[in-house]
Order: sequence, then structure tokens, then C-alpha cells
Amino acid sequence: MPDTLRRIAGTCLFVLATWALRAHAITPDQLPPVDSVFVPSAQYTDGAIEVRWTIAKGYYLYRHRIGVQSDSGFVADALRMPKGDAHHDEFFGDVETYRGSLVATLPGTPQAASTVVTIKYQGCADAGVCYPPQTRKLTVALPADATPAQTAPSRSPFALARGAATAGVDAAPLPQDEAFRFEAIPDTGNRVLVRFTPAPGYYLYRDRTTFRLDAASRAAGFALGTPHWPPARKHHDEHFGDVAVYFDEADLTLPLTRTTTAARTIKLTARFQGCQTDGICYPPMERTADVDLPVGVVGAVAAQDVAPTPSSSGAADNASMTASPDTASTASPATTSATSVAMPAREAPPAPRSVAAGGALSALMLALLGGLVLNLMPCVLPVLSLKALSLAESGSPSVARRHAFGYTSGVVLSFLALGGLALALRHAGRALGWGFQLQEPIVVALLALVMFALGLSLSGLWYAGGRWTGAGHSLTQRGGFAGDFFTGVLAVVVATPCTAPFMGAALAWAFLAPTPLALAVFVALGIGLALPFILIGALPGLAALLPRPGAWMETLKEALAFPLYLTSAWLLWVLGRQRGPDAIAWTLAAAVAIAFAAWAWSRTRHRGRAWGAVALVLALAGAGAALATVHRLPRPTASVAADASHEVFSEARLAALRAEGRVVFVNITADWCVSCKANERAVFARPAFAEAMRATNAVYLVGDYTDVDPVLTAFLQRHGAVGVPLYVVYPRRGESKVLPTLLTPAMVTGALADAAR
Repeated sequence: MPDTLRRIAGTCLFVLATWALRAHAITPDQLPPVDSVFVPSAQYTDGAIEVRWTIAKGYYLYRHRIGVQSDSGFVADALRMPKGDAHHDEFFGDVETYRGSLVATLPGTPQAASTVVTIKYQGCADAGVCYPPQTRKLTVALPADATPAQTAPSRSPFALARGAATAGVDAAPLPQDEAFRFEAIPDTGNRVLVRFTPAPGYYLYRDRTTFRLDAASRAAGFALGTPHWPPARKHHDEHFGDVAVYFDEADLTLPLTRTTTAARTIKLTARFQGCQTDGICYPPMERTADVDLPVGVVGAVAAQDVAPTPSSSGAADNASMTASPDTASTASPATTSATSVAMPAREAPPAPRSVAAGGALSALMLALLGGLVLNLMPCVLPVLSLKALSLAESGSPSVARRHAFGYTSGVVLSFLALGGLALALRHAGRALGWGFQLQEPIVVALLALVMFALGLSLSGLWYAGGRWTGAGHSLTQRGGFAGDFFTGVLAVVVATPCTAPFMGAALAWAFLAPTPLALAVFVALGIGLALPFILIGALPGLAALLPRPGAWMETLKEALAFPLYLTSAWLLWVLGRQRGPDAIAWTLAAAVAIAFAAWAWSRTRHRGRAWGAVALVLALAGAGAALATVHRLPRPTASVAADASHEVFSEARLAALRAEGRVVFVNITADWCVSCKANERAVFARPAFAEAMRATNAVYLVGDYTDVDPVLTAFLQRHGAVGVPLYVVYPRRGESKVLPTLLTPAMVTGALADAAR
């Protein structure tokens, strides 16, 4: 066993030295400038504007994220693009992509000497990191002799929409399928991207459009939210009066709620109506599409956190909308007028893809480093002090090796069990990730009682038998392995309120990786947490430096009870935030029962008195009844209330602030999160933070994740977070920025200053 431990320690040190500098080698911030990867250009040729992208090697563009629109200097028909390469995307599903180069053609009629075309596109690197959506404006010179009188008549709807004279449409009406195209693909697991494409010379009514799911999809737990439409055009229609219509391609997003995270194919039906310009109006039409949804988040998905673009449709945006009860989804007048948005900008993909280039090996190295740093976090220190005490008591390198082996076994197997449970619950939609069990009040209460009971043991009220060998004591008479093992278990349990550096990317990768690789990440976390004790057990020189046992150890043992009492008090405070003061009272009653049971056990275990066994059973039963009562207590009102320094987070408030062009700082926190509380004391409670918020005219939104919250779960997953804390800074314009889990005042003030520019 010593040779084995020595080889493990040597391997870990070598790997850490090799990979420490590469742990963050691939991040979105280190990508080449987007304009050096996707180079757009445009020119007029042969009756059309050609838009060309030169695409660098190792990068690709999404077909469905490309759009081209001209101004009034060019009356355009529908955009034409070649067929792309079939590609199954982790986030968009089955899509088409372009590599090397792309030429898109925008046919139409010149109306001036030049035109400005607005192009939109989004692409990714093969390394696994995506750029945010891009928008560029290019000026295109048009031939002087290509006047409207010299060109063939156009059936483009833009001439009418922009107020130009129209002589009418001579062509016979097209079949419905040709006049109006309908497509639907997954955007994320909780959002569908829908595209309507009217033919040139046709338009679609926005307010006559509804959506519904088939009965099987609804029975499977899927439901539609409010669609997010792009700006529509005001149009006076002889049938419906002033309405909002689309003459050109319209992309909209359709949020979904779901009761399962599993991937599934749903059937989406759109009911809509449109007309031919100066021609016939079609009766209401229906189209159905199969949408292959990837894994998603359980619960409601609120409005997307994008900056709304004011609609150009004016009063038409206030038109009433029709909806089919229960099954149809359409925009409400209030939503449309207040938050009419352009195509929501997709955030860069979450963290799992940022480690994709190094694959599983990078994730394992990050996990190993994260586990090692976890030893320095305040959650683990009380238990580590107990482990250090047991190693010091051992008095010899050989005994130290046995302690290290038992502790490492407990840590690794506990991480493996915790990871398996987290993955299973995540698949079932019951949890997001790291620290999830502390959202359950019964778990918090039970941990508080365990810490209290261990403190009583250190104070000498009770002993489990044998001499002291760690936090668990010796659970058998054959040595201290069981005590060391359960000390490792306890270390893992109390480590979950903390998120150490490097852990976030590794856990994010694990929660989207195949199960065997995901579990390997949790094993690597365990090895990292146990690494200091592995080294002590493997290297005799380190073990020889341990102090010799003596009378001083009894004093140290009793002193170490007080950190455990403080931990128990902190957990009681968390419990009170989750379920109110009644939960604290019932848990304190359970603690008294535990103390009585420990006293009865110590008084009678050597004397064989029956009353002690009866008292022990009754006390434990009383403690169990108190815990059951805690479990049944209702959730109180939200613990985070708005005050002068912050507002309560909501998706609607975030969207409204972004529409106003405000800088927004979002803090998703939890009372059981030790890292969150450390950041609050070190950064958010200081005057420098308040001054930075005032200087940038920023708004501070706080979301409380102490208890289970599906909306916050969706927000966390959308930003690639596997737990709290999550800090996101939204600038006046552009993409949001996620800050590290451990903050400094300079880091936060710098991010706010950048967002205000």
C-alpha cells in the first residue's frame, strides 16, 4: 500500500505541474477577434447584392442565424443561400453550417445610388466556444442605370411597406405552401426558433398567429410560453384595419415549460393568416413541424434577458391578439407594446464547451485542482482539523498511511455517490448541481444535528468506543479505518456549500458529459480534496514531521468542538431562512433529544442498565419526530427583499432594465453558500461597491437560491453555472459577462466601469 500511495502522489504532482498553466487555456476571452474569423463583404452584381463571408479554418457559421436586410435604397426579395453542411449541434439540434466561405444572394431592385445592408450572423469554433450574435452594416454601391423603370416589375412587399407606389400584382396567387413557408427548430431545450417566410409580394398578420402543441406533447409535460416577435410593420389592411404585418422573413422565439429534462420530439402547430399584396387574402392556414428538443430545464422559463428593440410598427403593436384557450400561445397586448423585441441574442454557450478542446482530460485536471483548492475553503476546515488531529495522534508513518487510505476512500466514494445522485436528480429535473442537497431543509437540519453530536463527542459527553481516531470515531473494534472513512464522508458533505476555483468549469462539463466521464470528474474532485493526506501517507518524510502524541491532544480535541458548534449554529440560521423560526425551534428540540441520547448512552453502556437503552430509543424517536415536523413546514415568504441597495431579481425586471439601457449587476446567491457570504462581506457590503453602482447608474438585482426555484435554475443553466454564486454584469449594450465565483473589489468595479462604456 505505501508504494501504491507513493505512485499516486507522484502522478498527481506531475499532472498538476503539467496542467496548472493550461487549466484556463481555452476561454471565450482568448478567441481571435470575430472580424478576423468571419470576414463579411458585399457587392452588387447581376441584379442582386452578393454578401460573402470568408470563414477561417476551424470555424463555422450557422445557416439559421444568418439574416440580410437592405434599406430603402434597394427593394429586396427573399434572401437566397446555398445548402449548408448537416450538423447536429448540442444547443440548436440538427442545423446546417458553412465552412471556408459563404455567398448569400439578395435579389431585388435598386432605388438609389447606394444602399446600406444590415447583416446578422453567428458562428463557433471547433474548439467548442461560440461567438455571440454579430450585426454589421455594409454600404453597397448600386449602378446608376439600374433605376426602377428599367428593371423588371418586382413583387417585393418592401415597396408598399416603405410607402413606395405599387402598380399591383399581376401574377396569379401562389399555392399556400409557396406563399408562406413555416419552419421550427430547437433553439435550446426550453426554446423553439420559429421562422415564417412570406414569398415576395405577400405578407403575414402577426396578430392572427397562434401556436399549439399536440396532445402527446402536452401529456408529456410540455407547454408553450409567450412568443417573442421581432418588430412588425404598421399596415392599413382593408379587411382588418391598422395591423402589424411581416412582408419579409420573421424569426421569433417560443419559450417552453417542461416537467422533464429528457430530450424529446414534440409536434408544434402554427395557425396563421396572410394576404397577397393588392390581391387575395388566404383563409387561416395550419402547419405542423416536428421539433427535436435537446435536454432542458424543468420549470417556467421567463422572458429572455435581451435588450428589447423598439418596434417600428407604432400603434399596430397594440393590436389585440387571438388565442386558443389552454393550447395556443400568442403575444399579449401588454407584452407586445412594452417588450417588443428583436430576435433574442443567444448567449455564448455555457462552460462545458469551453473545456471541449481538451476534452475529458482537461475537465479531470480542472476537477483535481478544484478539489485541492477546496481544502482551503472555510466549509471544510472544521473537518480537516479533526483529520489532522487523528494523523497527529497516530505517532508513526505506517499508521498515518492507514489513516490517509481510509480518509481517501471515504472522500472518493462519497464524491462518486454525490455525483451519481446529482446527475440522477438533474436528469429528473429535481436539481441543478453542486450544493443541491442544501436546498432541502431536512438535509440542513440533519447536518446541523450531526455537527452538534460530533461536538458533544469532542467535548467528552459521549464516545462511540475505543480511542479517538477522527470525526467518526472508531466504528469497529478492528482499528480506525471506519472512523477515517466516515471522516472523509463528512468532509465531502460539508464541502458542498463552497465552490472552489477551477470547479465551475469541470462540474459544468460533467453535467453535460456522458455519465461515465461525468462520474470520473467527481472522482478527480475527491482525489484533489484528499491529496494532502495522500501525500502525507505516501511520503515518509512528511509523515515524520507530524507532532508526537501527548497530553496536549486532549485539550486540542476539546477545543475543536467549538468550530463544530459554530457550524451547527450557522446551519440553523440557514434553516430559519428556508422554513422560518419554527424550523429552528423544532431542530433545537431535536438537538436536546440528541444530547439526552448521548448522555444516556455514556451513562449505561458499561453498566448494562435497561433504562438507558429505553431512554436512548425514546430520545432518538423524539429527534426523528422533530425532523419530520421540520420537513412538513411550509416555505415562508422570500428571504431576499428589495431595499435601497438592491432589488429582487426577476426576468421581467431584468428585461425592462435592459430596455432602458441600464447597467445591471445580477447576484444569484444562497444563505447556505459560504462563498456567497464571503463575497458579500468582502465586496458587496463595502462602500466602494455602492459608489461604483452609483457612478455607473447601475441596478443591483439579487436572486435567492436558498430554496428550490425553477426560474433561477433556468437562469443559472443559461449562463453555464452549476451552482451558486453566479455574478453576471449586463452592459448598456452588448453581451453580458459572467464573473468568477471568488471576487475582489477591483474585479467588480472594473467590470461595472467596462459595462458603462
